[in-house]
Amino acid sequence: MNEKIKQRLLIEIRKAYYSAKRYNVVSSFALLYHSKELPVDKLGKIVRMSDHLLKIDENHYFINFVHTKHSDAFKAAQNLLHALDLHFNDTNSAIAIDTFDTTQPGNIVINRLEQILKEIRKSPYTRIDDENILNEIV
Repeated sequence: MNEKIKQRLLIEIRKAYYSAKRYNVVSSFALLYHSKELPVDKLGKIVRMSDHLLKIDENHYFINFVHTKHSDAFKAAQNLLHALDLHFNDTNSAIAIDTFDTTQPGNIVINRLEQILKEIRKSPYTRIDDENILNEIV
């Protein structure tokens, strides 16, 4: 991951933690994988206006589902995958979701999202999951 992008991700995570502590506002972090070109303006029309997007590379986006608790992030991710399936006419996209925990350093959040996504992509049946998938690693 580009160092500039990583620093921007860490800032997004810190901002979400600040909002949580100061205003009691929860968020959910996600990492989206897609196999084909997906311009940020197109993705921006699919997700809610309040969600924050950060393009990591040609195939990945970091998403901050603002004002969204963990269980609701799954529903938002399902809706997003459905829209991407229709857009791309395939089912190759996947989304990793991390539990929002203000005690976790940003680097840990990023690494965990990457690990979750790696495990999701190993399975032909799983397309959305959270850190619980990591418990299944032997």
